[in-house]
Amino acid sequence: MSQAVIGLVAHVDAGKTTLAEALLYRAGAIRRQGRVDKGDAHLDTDAMERERGITIFSKQTSLDWASAHVMLLDTPGHVDFSAEAERTLQALDYAVLIVGANDGVEGHTETLWSLLARYNVPTFVFVNKLDLAADGLGPVMDEMHRRLSPSVVDGDALSALVASAGGAGKGAAALLEDVAATDEDALDEYLESGSLSAEMIRRLIVQRKVFPCFAGSALRMEGIEEFLDGVVALMQEKAWPDEFAARVYRVSRGAHGERLAWIKVTGGVLRAKEQLSGFDRGAAWNEKVDQVRIYDADSFEIAREVPAGRVCAVTGLSQVLPGSALGAEARLAEPALAPVLSYSVGAAGADATTLVQALRELADEDPLLGVAWHEQLQEVHVQLMGEVQREVVARQLFDRFGLEATFGAGGILYRETVTAPVRGAGHFEPLRHYAEVQLLVEPAERGAGVEAGTRVLEDDLDRNWQRLILTHVLEREHPGVLTGAPLTDVRITLLGGRAHLKHTEGGDFRQATYRAIRQALMTAREQGACQLLEPWYRFRLGVPVDKVGRALADLQRMGGDFDAPVAEGDRAEIAGSAPASEIGSYALEVSAYSGGRGRLFLEYAGYRPCHNAEQVIADAAYDPVADLANTPDSVFCSHGAGYNVSWDQVPAQAHVEIDFDRLRPWRKADASFFAG
Repeated sequence: MSQAVIGLVAHVDAGKTTLAEALLYRAGAIRRQGRVDKGDAHLDTDAMERERGITIFSKQTSLDWASAHVMLLDTPGHVDFSAEAERTLQALDYAVLIVGANDGVEGHTETLWSLLARYNVPTFVFVNKLDLAADGLGPVMDEMHRRLSPSVVDGDALSALVASAGGAGKGAAALLEDVAATDEDALDEYLESGSLSAEMIRRLIVQRKVFPCFAGSALRMEGIEEFLDGVVALMQEKAWPDEFAARVYRVSRGAHGERLAWIKVTGGVLRAKEQLSGFDRGAAWNEKVDQVRIYDADSFEIAREVPAGRVCAVTGLSQVLPGSALGAEARLAEPALAPVLSYSVGAAGADATTLVQALRELADEDPLLGVAWHEQLQEVHVQLMGEVQREVVARQLFDRFGLEATFGAGGILYRETVTAPVRGAGHFEPLRHYAEVQLLVEPAERGAGVEAGTRVLEDDLDRNWQRLILTHVLEREHPGVLTGAPLTDVRITLLGGRAHLKHTEGGDFRQATYRAIRQALMTAREQGACQLLEPWYRFRLGVPVDKVGRALADLQRMGGDFDAPVAEGDRAEIAGSAPASEIGSYALEVSAYSGGRGRLFLEYAGYRPCHNAEQVIADAAYDPVADLANTPDSVFCSHGAGYNVSWDQVPAQAHVEIDFDRLRPWRKADASFFAG
């Protein structure tokens, strides 16, 4: 029996969970087809999901159809939970992108399409709610060809070709030509034989050169059987390696508070009680798998082992995070999506420590939920995707921890980087302590986050000390010196360091490392080499033709970049990008001046230099020297007493001299570095 993990992805209200219900019901996996609006959908088991009628957390279930075992993963559709959807893509063999026939391709649909391309996930398309489309499937197909890919093709006709072993009738000649034109080998096969083999068609789907499209109405059970037949016919059986490999795509809590790591096994076999090791949170770990569970919504069965190609949840792994690589699995790049808003948060009757601990448990399940304590403001801050996620986090804090959280007004989550290489030195030597660290902080590619590595010979500094220093580099976010925003898009290289045989303790290198990074940033600030970054959105703005002038004036005022308007009938569309701080709340304004006829679609486009950096820095009024919890100064010792040395004097008093001729080639601080 063939098998595949298939994920359902869609913009909100496209009918994604309704499609899952229809598929499960038609395949006989459930006895009754639930409905989202009635709160009895099989996969929307959380109370918040039933109340809101949206999917918030990814869920797993399965069905058997014809000769295939399909493991379904239902992902959130709301843009505030798109990071959860992105993590789930890492576990998929195929995806089904659901497009509402009444809404067509929306901005979030394009975001999901880009993510599917980023993770190279073969994709089927299902156009849902066809009964609500007065003009049928044609206009939606035209829009998908224009905004997604011209290689979206008729799935029913394509599966018929496979069923006939490539023996297409003359009526399918146009489809064959379109499919063959997507690949050189396919074109050669078509020109030689006049048809395409089933194996070739399946390969083109796997390589994301062809995207079969089906259509129907999930609520009315129309087109469901044809869709199941088509997907199973077009699936390609995958050969998995014998060596154990797996990827963690989600972390959650079970009904009794136990930590669950959701895993896609990509090689060999995962067994209960098996010892696993990895590298996460800047440190190596070794832990034993306790239970292996196969979930169907909220219910599960215990399994002794899970073979490659299947998904499961395990208990016992306390260190893994979404995205963790196990065994021979390669580590993926950082997520493409990131929060753009920062909120202050408090809880009546609870101290800051209790609140931070609760939020960090939630952040353990969602790493993008950044939690920070602002010493100067004496406030707890969290990083969120939007208002709906804020409400969900507040509900989780109450349900799980009994905390009644209140959130301040959301503000833009800025970040900081450097534009030129700078060296930093940190020295920590109060009485009976000693550590010195010297680093190089360089600009990295946009979106790289913080990379770390070393150029120090082990003869000059023992590898254990080097590992400890680089662990401290990676273990937390480091605040910048312009506004105190998190540091990003830098490469931090260890150039040298020194320990004392008798007096050095582990915490000494933490202090020296943090101070070295801050000292480097202060040097960059003095040289004008610090840069403030802000999140930007790609946008697509549709307005009546007579409102184009107003729209263009607004976009220019925002400092956005945009193409010339494209008019179609009495409407015009403008595409471009703009700062999130300016365009994030523009949708209400568009609706007001267009009489409800305008539409604004936004897609996260990463961080760029802040368009009004001087104003933001002035408003923040951040004093990096006064931030004693993140001091750039160092502590030296003289005559048995420690004394403070200002950051600008530290390089002159540092004990270690860097001989660049002795430095080794750069080595990344990755799993092999910490494990070897």
